[in-house]
Amino acid sequence: MLLTDKRLLLVGGKGGVGKTTTSSALALLATSRGKKVLLVSTDPAHSLSDAFNRPIGDTITRLAPDLDALELDPDREVARHLANVSAQLKRFTRPEMYSEIERQMRLTAQSPGAQEAAMLERMANVIEQGLTDYDLVIFDTAPTGHTLRLLSLPEAMAAWTQGLLNANKRSEKLADVLGHLTPKAGRDVANPLADPNEHATAGMNQRNKAITKTLLARQRLLQRTREILTDSQRSALLFVLTPEKLPILETSRAVQSLMQEKLPLAGLVVNRILPDHADGDFLAARRSQEKQHLAQIAQDFASLPHYKVALQATDIQGLTALQQMASLLNEAGL
Repeated sequence: MLLTDKRLLLVGGKGGVGKTTTSSALALLATSRGKKVLLVSTDPAHSLSDAFNRPIGDTITRLAPDLDALELDPDREVARHLANVSAQLKRFTRPEMYSEIERQMRLTAQSPGAQEAAMLERMANVIEQGLTDYDLVIFDTAPTGHTLRLLSLPEAMAAWTQGLLNANKRSEKLADVLGHLTPKAGRDVANPLADPNEHATAGMNQRNKAITKTLLARQRLLQRTREILTDSQRSALLFVLTPEKLPILETSRAVQSLMQEKLPLAGLVVNRILPDHADGDFLAARRSQEKQHLAQIAQDFASLPHYKVALQATDIQGLTALQQMASLLNEAGL
């Protein structure tokens, strides 16, 4: 199976190694093979816009036939996420609590992890909708961080649910909801991915039913996302690195972490290799060091496919240059 025959690809790597260029070119390669593709960036620096030399933004933008793109904005995602949370909380609390809810939302917006939590939930929604509307969804992101946290969110969701409901015991006895959310009548959150009984809301009042359904919907979304990410028939992760010491070290740590999670790694794009015809004493010395790094890559990542791409004479920017890069990826075996 070609990599472009998957449904979901996550392209990651250390900053500055050509990750966005590679994911953009890979998207164009997929369209040349008849796929309808959604390319998504989680980079707040708007790197996709830079790569294609045109504005993209937080709404789906057509870049080429069968290629759409989307740049997720972390600040906007936090605002959207907290607005949704605030609206839901206000449905289940007394009006005199509204000002406190709004104060807590303002504090939460500045708290560590707020952007990440909002982005990961948006990623899960984009994946689910994208797989409905497109043949292939490609994320230009950092699999090491985002993906591992995305996989842990269902468990975190269960722990958060327990804390939330316990904290609200004195208000309409909302902690009763916990017994319907998690296995063993709420006494065990070790397996929050276990799907609650379809009649979990039976006997609840309308308020508790609404809370339960909201939490279950989010939990099930994250569960479906996890199932997709770990399915090697549908998903794959691709790392981009250059033959240099720091990218090799970072990629090695990332690969080990992802292998521990049993995620489907598709291989490495070894980018910007000096071409054989490059001459001069400086480049000769550089090539000698590069050969050592390439040997280390071959040794450290022997279990993964390698796709080698040469350093290009000029910057890769704009649709035409990215299409040329797509041809290089095709020649490399992708």
